[in-house]
Amino acid sequence: MDFSTKLYFITDSSNYEEDEFLARVESALQGGVTIMQLREKNKTTREYIDLAQKVHEITKKYNVPLIIDDRVDVMLAVDAEGVHVGAEDMPLSMARKIIGKDKILGATTKTVPAAKAAVSAGADYLGVGAIYPTTTKVKTILTSTETLNDICNTVSIPVNAIGGLNADNLDVLKGIDIAGVCAVSAIMKADSPKAAAAGLLKAFERMQG
Repeated sequence: MDFSTKLYFITDSSNYEEDEFLARVESALQGGVTIMQLREKNKTTREYIDLAQKVHEITKKYNVPLIIDDRVDVMLAVDAEGVHVGAEDMPLSMARKIIGKDKILGATTKTVPAAKAAVSAGADYLGVGAIYPTTTKVKTILTSTETLNDICNTVSIPVNAIGGLNADNLDVLKGIDIAGVCAVSAIMKADSPKAAAAGLLKAFERMQG
């Protein structure tokens, strides 16, 4: 499946009523998000599936692939375009076997050996970080830009930087061959997710240029 990870939006529904959350998702997509991950840590399976169905209706409208965080079962239930698994989730090779070759499989890695292993196990893209401290996860282990650069130079699949990134602090990534940036709070908590997404995309393209 062809996809671009240039602007990878990861959701956080905490503190929002469902209608407001869905409106923010749509606003972000209008701003130029190229791929989106629905991340829910505290919902029951049924609640997760219900929300994923509603979100998928919106992402399909904008032709943006929907990635489900952690949960292969939820991904299959709503026929989302892919799943993202972290180091403590289902083994990548197992996830690939279950979802088949035509779905997108993403992985989180923090070291060159882990990145190589993820590629061997069938990952289609990597999220590497955290580059800056982040408010969305309690445990934040920072990844140096040197390590990010090494991973980019080692693997042949798209690598995205993640962790506290916004339109004003991307310069630290200049010269590193990343495929895109991941953002949670910078878009989710913005007054206008659309404007925030557009600004982040512009900043990334400017940095690459």
